[in-house]
Amino acid sequence: MNAVSLKGVSKQFRAGVTALDGIDLDVEPGEFVSLIGPSGCGKSTLLRIIGDLTKPTAGTVQVNGKPAERARRDHEYGIVFQDAVLYDWRTVAKNISLPLELLHWNRARRNARVKDMLELVELSGFESHHPWQLSGGMQQRVSIARALSFSPTLLLMDEPFGALDEMTRERLNSELLRIWEETSSTVVFVTHSISEAVFLSTRVVVMSARPGRVAGLVDVDLPQPRASATREEPSFFELVTRVREQLAAAGAPLGETQEPALVEEPL
Repeated sequence: MNAVSLKGVSKQFRAGVTALDGIDLDVEPGEFVSLIGPSGCGKSTLLRIIGDLTKPTAGTVQVNGKPAERARRDHEYGIVFQDAVLYDWRTVAKNISLPLELLHWNRARRNARVKDMLELVELSGFESHHPWQLSGGMQQRVSIARALSFSPTLLLMDEPFGALDEMTRERLNSELLRIWEETSSTVVFVTHSISEAVFLSTRVVVMSARPGRVAGLVDVDLPQPRASATREEPSFFELVTRVREQLAAAGAPLGETQEPALVEEPL
């Protein structure tokens, strides 16, 4: 059974704007799949459709063999956005525990889980801090801990490191891979960075300019665990070139996908 299965998914917004057209994509359990493409191609829209935050105009979406709406109600996935979306009046521990409170976990169980999550994202000792006391990278780690707190099988990530400086971003890339390996979650990750997509993924989905279609798939067979030295290997550069060539063939202006960008998808 696939973790995610999309069949003929299309999305049209008001004023006749077609964001996505005929998306067919299967994601296997345990995969780390990145979506990359030019600005406005519908990457974030597709992620929101998988998460049942937006309804497709046509096609079907299944998560772990269930319709997306049922999967959302069954808490099958966590979501991390570009902004950490933390509550300043709640401490780090209370931000992480929020989903568990909504699920009516008792206090002892919540506290034990928060402790585990803080250790997972290497923020032990910061449980009593407030978000405004943390760096941007630390805030994103809190957001990841919150998304994983209830053990979802699928993690959806919409450019979570796009607003960070390059050094912080690369460090969090490595930490995310460590967390992915430890939790055995399936990850669908949106990015504008070719190098980030290759470094993180088991497979890269290349999308065309709007209306977004699957223009190509690139399997990433770099060995695990990956480290800074991975980015210097010839095989890494070969994969980056393959993704870049597929983007060019799909009509993507490469300047829009080389570096992180703060972009909103069509609404």
